[in-house]
Amino acid sequence: MLGLQFDTETSWVDVAKNGLQQLLTDHAFAEQKAASNAVSIIINYSEETALVKDMSDIAIEEMEHFRMVHNLMVDRGMVLGQATKNDYALKLQGFFPKTPDRTEALIHRLLVAALIEARSCERFKVFADNMEDEQLSEFYKDLMISEANHYTLFLGYARKYMDREIVDQKWNDLLAFEAEMMKNRGTSAKVHG
Repeated sequence: MLGLQFDTETSWVDVAKNGLQQLLTDHAFAEQKAASNAVSIIINYSEETALVKDMSDIAIEEMEHFRMVHNLMVDRGMVLGQATKNDYALKLQGFFPKTPDRTEALIHRLLVAALIEARSCERFKVFADNMEDEQLSEFYKDLMISEANHYTLFLGYARKYMDREIVDQKWNDLLAFEAEMMKNRGTSAKVHG
């Protein structure tokens, strides 16, 4: 369903479990960054009423997810660590060349956001399916559904604002780039690590 061209190895789950506090900190800040991205889209494309409405919903939902992850950490006696740069997102954002065309720039942002959500969904499923901790397994199964919904929303908007064939070519190129990138990942306790 997600169209990803590289599957996360289950060995990543052991890395994530062994660095659970780091994973949860990374996850919490990833949710915060997703909310910030939605707010930024609202600011930059405020004339797109339907998009603004949906991005408002996503921003609120992502901040709720941040709170949920933080509460989970507190319940387990953990303290939220410092945010680190998300090199995964930065590399994806650098894939498309900068463009002065506002519509094309929006398409690129939406495609990158869709891919981040798709990979998060896939990672959450792998984590939930290979987790003995029932609370964490259920927690990540619930979040997985939300990530899938965000993925389809972002991709749907990208296809709304530009010819579908052009968007799908851009999407396939981004998927191929991300698959190559993911072959060298899976060794750090981060959602996209």
